Amino acid sequence: MLFVDKFREAVIGKPHDPLHPDTRHNIALVAFLAWIGLGADGLSSACYGPEEAFLALGQYTHFGLYLAAATFLTVFIIALAYNQVIELFPSGGGGYKVATQLLGPRAGLVSGSALLVDYILTIAISIAASGDALFSLLPSGAQLYKLPTQVMLIIVLIILNLRGMKESIRVLLPIFLGFFLTHVFLILYGVVAHSEGLPRLIPDTLNETQQLSNQMGWTFAAALFLRAYSLGGGTYTGLEAVSNNVNMLSEPRVKTGRYTMLYMASSLSFTAGGVILLYLLWKVQPVPHQTLNAITFGAIINSWQLDPILSHGLLAVVLLLETGLLFVAANTGFLGGPTVLANMAVDSWIPRQFRNLSGRLVTQNGIFLMGVGALGILAWTHGDVSVLVVLYSINVFITFSLSLLGLCRHWWRSRYDADGWKSRLLLSLLGFTVTGGILIVTVVEKFAEGGWLTIFITGLIIALCALIRRHYERVRLQLRTVDALYAPRPHWDEDLPEPPLDPEQPTAIFLVGKNRGLGMYALKWLNELFPGHFKNFIFISVGEVDAESYGGKGALRSLQYQIENSLRYYVNYCHSQNWAAISYAAYGTDVETELEKLAAQVTKDYPNSVCLGSKLIFDNESWLISWLHNHTAIAMQRRLHLREIQMIVTPIKI
Repeated sequence: MLFVDKFREAVIGKPHDPLHPDTRHNIALVAFLAWIGLGADGLSSACYGPEEAFLALGQYTHFGLYLAAATFLTVFIIALAYNQVIELFPSGGGGYKVATQLLGPRAGLVSGSALLVDYILTIAISIAASGDALFSLLPSGAQLYKLPTQVMLIIVLIILNLRGMKESIRVLLPIFLGFFLTHVFLILYGVVAHSEGLPRLIPDTLNETQQLSNQMGWTFAAALFLRAYSLGGGTYTGLEAVSNNVNMLSEPRVKTGRYTMLYMASSLSFTAGGVILLYLLWKVQPVPHQTLNAITFGAIINSWQLDPILSHGLLAVVLLLETGLLFVAANTGFLGGPTVLANMAVDSWIPRQFRNLSGRLVTQNGIFLMGVGALGILAWTHGDVSVLVVLYSINVFITFSLSLLGLCRHWWRSRYDADGWKSRLLLSLLGFTVTGGILIVTVVEKFAEGGWLTIFITGLIIALCALIRRHYERVRLQLRTVDALYAPRPHWDEDLPEPPLDPEQPTAIFLVGKNRGLGMYALKWLNELFPGHFKNFIFISVGEVDAESYGGKGALRSLQYQIENSLRYYVNYCHSQNWAAISYAAYGTDVETELEKLAAQVTKDYPNSVCLGSKLIFDNESWLISWLHNHTAIAMQRRLHLREIQMIVTPIKI
């Protein structure tokens, strides 16, 4: 075990102390790092989003000018609307929390499920596209190794994110900045080099549009543009990442989030709009097995009339940076997906284990699920970007539309007591109209080409989440009954005499959690079975620092108060019975490890002792029900028995 621990520490690093005041500061992201970690998904869409839109125009490429302008404006419309989400929900959660609190839990479930699929597909499509870009530089015989390479890239990202978000972003920083700076330079140079065409671009575009409208009608022209605009909707994915992960940002979170969103919107609108403008100015035509970006940047570099080897080398650098940025973009799924899982787990839509933090204070289970899901989809589609982009292009606009609809409802209901509600309502309504329109057109256009599959998968997740929540609600109601039976409201004085503890006397050590009824059931069971035998009663509890309790100001203090108040209840009850009692508490991300430490210390001080814990027993318990609940009592029994410490598990039927 020592070797395993050393190896784990070497791979993912030493654990953080969640209670240390400097820990949050050390892992929180400033706006610049957040722009890199969360903005890569949006910026990388410039590698394929503008191309999808431009190709959808067919021979009517003059509409590209409208696309460039619409892309620029749309990015800022969505970004400004989502700034309201950051302001209203500074603890994070983004689209899921917006839909839940402003439209209701069912809308939140739909939004959260869509986000989960979207983040898994973010990883899969980004890695697949990066593999395509990388292997386009290699001989055709190397294609055999493309899928294994993509699998290894996902595994590398899993390890990086298990170390912590700040470390993963620092590793990816040079790639992100290299892509951004090279593309800014190429876009500016490409526009300036063909600046002679700029004065005629707008008049020519208007004339061609007029001619097309006269020939085919304004309806055809508008439908053509809207179709291309909607099919390029992948350009706007990633803008929601900041609002989903506000909890990761440094204080003041709202201000940091706004700056991050500004960086993201500015970089994405410039890059995506600029790329479309280059397509027009350089009169780019599709070439088999090459992206439009590769053709365009290749033409720009060739115009410098350099040595052919040098020109090819420069183009290879640009494409390798695109490959790297797509790799960075995949990391967004590992940052955002586990956060959504944690928020949904807090609301009991998914198993509570997804709230748990690792020693590095990351939602480890969520990272594994995102990685395994992406690996599964990658293997199933064989890394085919044309299939993945269809699956990917729908879900994010479900979340966009629900979030902006929720904002519309919020500002309308707040019209009597909120300053500036009209402008905010109009902005939200404009954003909803844009994203809702893109969603409808995309579903209609791509339904038969795979859109049905992503809707089907999202529907399955929604149904599974509904079943899980129904189970948790039933258990919660039954636990309230147990609390009412065995842990009524205190009717004793808290200032009762405290009988002294005698370490040599028989001692009962109770491992208790948040449900007082379970602990009181074990206490009363023991005294009924062995009346008068035990003289000391010790209660130990560990406050689990999970995604909820580590999510905002005062959350840890609230957890500490809850644990201490619960332990005080047990001790005061014992004092009311004239029994000697005391309690101990600890806090950490690994409950079992902390409980083991506490139990070992207490049994050392009270050698004539036995530990007790409770376990829920269900009728017709299936593997799913078993997975939905932790088995702390059974795990602790094994751990303590290995230390030669006796422990009894008392079952209680639910």
